[in-house]
Parts: sequence; structure tokens; C-alpha cells
Amino acid sequence: MNEPRTADKHSHNPLVRYFRALGPGLVTGASDDDPSGVTTYAVAGATFGTGLLWTALVTLPLMAAIQLTCARIGLISGRGLAGAMRHHYPRWFLYAACLLLLVANIFNIAADLAGMADAAEMLTGLAAAFWVPVFGAVVIVATVYTTYATFAAWLKWLTAVLFAYILSAILARPSWPAALRDTLLPRLPSDARALPTLVGILGTTISPYLFFWQASQEVEEERAKGRRTVAARRGATEHELRDARRDVFTGMAFSNVVMYFIILATAATLFRAGHTHIETSREAAEALRPLAGDGAYVLFALGLVGTGLLAIPVLAGSASFAVAELFAWPSGLDLKPTQAWRFYTILGGAIVAGALLETLSLSAVRMLFLSAIINGLLAPPLMLLVMLVGNNRAIMGTGVNGFWLNVFGWGATAVMTAAMLVFVWTVL
Repeated sequence: MNEPRTADKHSHNPLVRYFRALGPGLVTGASDDDPSGVTTYAVAGATFGTGLLWTALVTLPLMAAIQLTCARIGLISGRGLAGAMRHHYPRWFLYAACLLLLVANIFNIAADLAGMADAAEMLTGLAAAFWVPVFGAVVIVATVYTTYATFAAWLKWLTAVLFAYILSAILARPSWPAALRDTLLPRLPSDARALPTLVGILGTTISPYLFFWQASQEVEEERAKGRRTVAARRGATEHELRDARRDVFTGMAFSNVVMYFIILATAATLFRAGHTHIETSREAAEALRPLAGDGAYVLFALGLVGTGLLAIPVLAGSASFAVAELFAWPSGLDLKPTQAWRFYTILGGAIVAGALLETLSLSAVRMLFLSAIINGLLAPPLMLLVMLVGNNRAIMGTGVNGFWLNVFGWGATAVMTAAMLVFVWTVL
């Protein structure tokens, strides 16, 4: 029997209530710092030093607004993002968007597996080729054969690995006055590589797969409370919306703090030493060793493995949820494989496809580039639909976006549209 919403219990201790509210938003934010994201931020720090630290501050309200809108869509409509859009917006666009999302995520999974395997090889001496299928199999088994509560708790605690990057930056002994200046005074370096790097940071920070995952996980949380039908999930209390705000903002802030310290760590070591041309996270980790010591090197490498284990289920799961919701297939991490075989087939298939791409010895940088192109083209129209859904009273009722959520949400959409146009222009 479904619990009424009024039965939700809230602790009177604000600290307990705060940590209890953390969940989908924290995991979504942490998964944004996957090995491919680490590479992008490491390249920014190595190439421009602390010159792009301001991006961590500027992108925070933009990504938080979009992710909070997605969370509210899941909470209030009782459906995932694709499910909420399915009855109100063009099907042809959703078909194309889900296909592009799946392809982009497969390339991203391949690049992440490559980064994880390289890091494991550095730490253990075993060949990277051994680690790719091992990591792929571990993620599939953990995702398919655990309950949602176990899976969610595992992801939640795995976010702690991101502290490795904060510690590695501190061990690198950066120039804090320079870092503070470049954080608070935005400027774009005059180097020709600055604009493409900025576009890459935006594309890595505000990614389409995060939109689908956020909304779907809000629905999963509701199902875990016994609200199995859309009717039972529809609507949200003020407590639930307030908890979602705390959760999402904490997750996005944590994500950007980690991004900040990755740029800072590589700026304090690689840029300072003149190693301004790196292409992989492995190069960044190896270059840290003689400059910042074994401690920073090991932490950086361990972080790569941990963030991959966190991000790959999110990448595969977001595409699987999107496709399943679009076709109204049974979906959910609490369902058995026999109950939702199409959902789990897409999830496992995306990971297997990513592993196969990696074993073909394709360039990780090339895979990231292709993923960035697809995500860059997909993000602006998808963000437009997210904002339209967030303001659609037929879907959201009285829970449509407020003034500030619209200001930052539409601002993020405009910024990503401009970034997409710049990206296309630079490619052409």
C-alpha cells in the first residue's frame, strides 16, 4: 500500500535532515566529474594555468537551474524526462534525441573505461586490456543484480573518491593569491585554444545524460517509498521540493568544487613546469608524480578509477531510462531482469559496446571529441524542451518554475546554444 505524502518523516535536526536529503542530486553532480571530464579539466589547467578557474563559479548556477528543473519534473509529474515529454512534444525529436544520447554515451563510456584501465595499470602493473572487461563486468553485475537501495547507497558513498582531487591539489602547493584572482575576475586567455577549451568545459559540465538521470532517479526514489503508479507519484510536497533543492545544489556545488581543484592541481604542476600539451588523464596523472610527489599521483589515479565506477552506471542508465520511458517499457533498477529485460538489455549493451570500442584501440581523445560533438548538438534543443516542460501547467500544475529558476535556466540554455554555435564554427 502506498504511503500518503503527509507521512514523510522529517528530522528536527537540520544537519541530519540535510544529509538524509542527499541522493540523486549528489550522485548526478559527482558523476559529472567522470574520467573524460577529468581529462577536460586537466587540459584546461595544464594549458592555461589558473586562467579558467572562474568557469567553476560561473557554471554553477546555470547547471544547478537545469538539474533542479529536471528534478522537479520527476517529482511533480511522477515520470522521467522522456516520459513527461512523450505526450506533449514531437515524437520524432525524442526518437532522435534518445538515439543520439545512446551513441554519445557509448563513446563516453568507452573513453571512461580507457581512463580507468590506464589508471589501474599505473597502480597495479597489470595491462589496461585486462582491466577494461573487468570494470565493464563489475558495473553490469552491480547495476543489474543489486536492489535500488543498495545501488543508490553504493553510488552515494562512492562520491567520496572525488575528495582525492581536492587533496592532490593541496599537495601540489598552488599559488592561492593567483587562484583567488582568477576565480573572481573572469577573463578569457588570448591563446587561440582558449575558446575551444571553454566550449569543452561547458559541454562537459552541462551534459544531456545528466538531465535524464536526474529526473529518472527522482522517480526511482519515489518508487522506493512504495509509490508504484504515476498517479501515486504525481505531485510533491513543499518538504520534498525543498529537499530536492538542497540535494541538487549540493551535488552541483560538489561537482564544481572538484572541477576547480582538478584545474588548480594541473595548473600548479603541469602548467608551472611547462607541460602544457596533454591529451589524456593518464598523462596528467603521470606528470603529477615528479612534480607533486607520489601522494598526489596515487590520489589522482585512484580518483580516475572511482569516478569511472560512479559515472558509467549513470551514463548507461540515463540512456536506458530515456529509451524505456519513450516506448513505455517497464523500467527501474528495482525490477528483476526478467521483468524489464529491454531496459537492462540497453543498459548492459551500452557498457558492452563501450568496452568493445575501447578494445578496438580507438583514440580516447577522438571518442571524447565525437561524444562532445553529439552532446553539443543535443544539449541546446533538449534544454529548451526541459525549460518548456518546467513551465507547462498541463504537466507541472502549480509547480511550474519560479522566477529565478527561469532566469538561470533560460540563461543556461542561451549559453549552451552560443557554445554549440561556437563549437560548430570552430570545427568547420
